[in-house]
Amino acid sequence: MRITVLSVGRLRPPYADDVAHYTKLLGRYARLDLVEVREDEQVARRIPERAYVSLLALGGEEFDSVGFSRFLEQRRMSGRDLCFVLGGAFGSDLEEDARIDHRFSLGRMTLPHQLARVVLLEQLYRGHKILAGEPYHH
Repeated sequence: MRITVLSVGRLRPPYADDVAHYTKLLGRYARLDLVEVREDEQVARRIPERAYVSLLALGGEEFDSVGFSRFLEQRRMSGRDLCFVLGGAFGSDLEEDARIDHRFSLGRMTLPHQLARVVLLEQLYRGHKILAGEPYHH
């Protein structure tokens, strides 16, 4: 399964170092593509064909780490690639797009969109460690 993280906006320091760190760690477990677009209008055309699309959105499904690892395993078992979409500072224009399969929330607190990208990558790494039966709390 290929995982695409499709984000609006360019990543800037200090978040760029954290994204690079988790991208490297995730390389052991998953094929990861990080795609940046300048504006929300460009997101729709960059969604991979036939991917299961999970939009990070207010009111989306929330998981604990073990639940998120189960979500990842279900996606892997489905045979479809997985695409997470993170809108820009003002959300996403994709709320009504028919290609959205799932809405996902990192929690009820509002996070800067660059920090949300780091948190998502960390949780992807943690979820894969859980699936591999490796320690993940430290």
